[in-house]
Amino acid sequence: MKRTPIPAEATDAGSAKATETTGATEATGATEATGATEATGATEATGATEATGATKTTGATKTTGATGTTGATGATKTASAGRSSAVMAAGSVVSRATGFVRSAVVAAAVGTIGPTADGYAVGNALPTIVYMLLLGGALNAVFVPELVKAAKEHDDGGAAYTDRLVTVCVVALLAITAVAVWAAPAIVDAYTDYTGPQAAMTTAFARYCLPQIFFLGLFTLLGQVLNARGRFGAMMWAPVLNNVVVMAVFGGYLALALGGGDTLTATETAVLGWGTTAGIVVQALALVPALRAARFRWRPRFDWRGSGLTRPLRSAGWLVLLVLANQAAYWVTTRLATTAGSEGGPGYGAYNNAYVLWVVPHGIVTVSVVTALMPRMSAAAADGDTAAVRRDVSHALRVSASAVVPAACALFALAQPVMALVFGYGRTSADDTVAMAGILMAFAPGLVALSGQYVLSRTFYTLSDTRTPFLLNLVIVALNAALSLAAAHLLPARWAVTGMAAAYSLALCAGWVLTGLVLSRRLAVAHPLRSSAVGAHGRLLLAAVPATALGHLAALGAAAAGSLAAATAGAVVVVLTFALLARPLRLAELETLLRGLRLRRRRRPRRT
Repeated sequence: MKRTPIPAEATDAGSAKATETTGATEATGATEATGATEATGATEATGATEATGATKTTGATKTTGATGTTGATGATKTASAGRSSAVMAAGSVVSRATGFVRSAVVAAAVGTIGPTADGYAVGNALPTIVYMLLLGGALNAVFVPELVKAAKEHDDGGAAYTDRLVTVCVVALLAITAVAVWAAPAIVDAYTDYTGPQAAMTTAFARYCLPQIFFLGLFTLLGQVLNARGRFGAMMWAPVLNNVVVMAVFGGYLALALGGGDTLTATETAVLGWGTTAGIVVQALALVPALRAARFRWRPRFDWRGSGLTRPLRSAGWLVLLVLANQAAYWVTTRLATTAGSEGGPGYGAYNNAYVLWVVPHGIVTVSVVTALMPRMSAAAADGDTAAVRRDVSHALRVSASAVVPAACALFALAQPVMALVFGYGRTSADDTVAMAGILMAFAPGLVALSGQYVLSRTFYTLSDTRTPFLLNLVIVALNAALSLAAAHLLPARWAVTGMAAAYSLALCAGWVLTGLVLSRRLAVAHPLRSSAVGAHGRLLLAAVPATALGHLAALGAAAAGSLAAATAGAVVVVLTFALLARPLRLAELETLLRGLRLRRRRRPRRT
């Protein structure tokens, strides 16, 4: 049977449930959601933002501890956002840790390369692709700024406005989900060239998984309501329940010794497909108790005319265009990788698994930092305080880079043992892990640009500008498509998908630089190339060279002891190298991070 993988490379918020759900995630691809459903981009991590800008709860009661509170100092604001980011990061670590276990269980059950693996990966990716294509990106970027603004301006604290906005989105989600389930065969055919049993199995997976669209949207909607109210814990921990459900389903499949052939039976396909969807359902419904605790009671309202919904819908329109542009590039790489896969190269499963690992640091660090700052930045933007927005975006860039740059070094240096450690089970062969390691190494340099681009684009959104990010994103889309075409035609099938991952990294780097220059003009930064954020990134990259080389050598030296020993040894050396270079290179944010870790360790009570 011909195998036709599709590489997942799609949207700004991530066309996959590993994305930034991600939101994971905002970039593209992985369906195996390593923890939070990253496909939802800004929603994928959330964290308590005590500094929510003078937001109001339902009932016109102002939230305490808001950024706008009289007498609040800059240090207090930063500390509050830092605590919020730490809360989110902690939850993301747990959700992603269980996500890795989930990925390993799924890989053991259906493999990473082959008809079954690709069929499941494609079917499970389609709900996020459709969701992000039609609605997801708009929800991620527009919701929090609009809710914060409504809370500041409306006499009822934005309660009626929130009810109307949620009602509009729920109706749209129901309609999109129904049409997508009905059109499942056409959607599968658009993204693959599968025929016969492979097409039938993939279409069945799609029908069982496409109802996830509604619950992905519901998770985003309810999570953004919690974000605007400074309640983030539930949204960060809910994906753990999703992972537990999926692990139970696939674990049961393995325990019963089902499968074994190139295709699944109808019953096996239904069990795995519905089991995956059940995880998303549980994840969405897990937010209900937190909403009740926040005193949010949704009352469907259909009095939309003259209610002020035109502005967010207009802003959402540019985001829909942004996602459409990204999907155009995704379609190009899909068809190119299909050809490479049919010629014996790595397929969608390998690309997907590499992507899952690649976006983990972004989801844990960058999304946490930005989500904690976004309500505050939105409030500052609403007040016309450009200086405050400028300080926050610089802080977000420097803090996220202090963790993301070392993480990118570790992913590049330790790709082989990490892939073997996470996915090297069941049907996954040694050759499969080697192929996935190459793809991960191609992705790794782009992690820094993905993080920076995420911070900058979200800053535009807090300024209620979705048009500029769309236009800038066209540069990334065009470069990605062009470089992917070059990779497909110039590289052998074995390396084509790896080249496409490298193409995405290069496109992200170019888009990041351009977006930074445009935003600097918007925020009136006099000398952007001399800014503290640019300087911090430059010094981190200087430290990255020896850290990567030494980490790789350490992993090679410990390879005889196994993948776990090699990955651990390499990671320790990477971290130690950055720690030793932090002071001479004046890596202030990294020093602060390390100092905080040491203080927490000292405060930990000793056991007698």
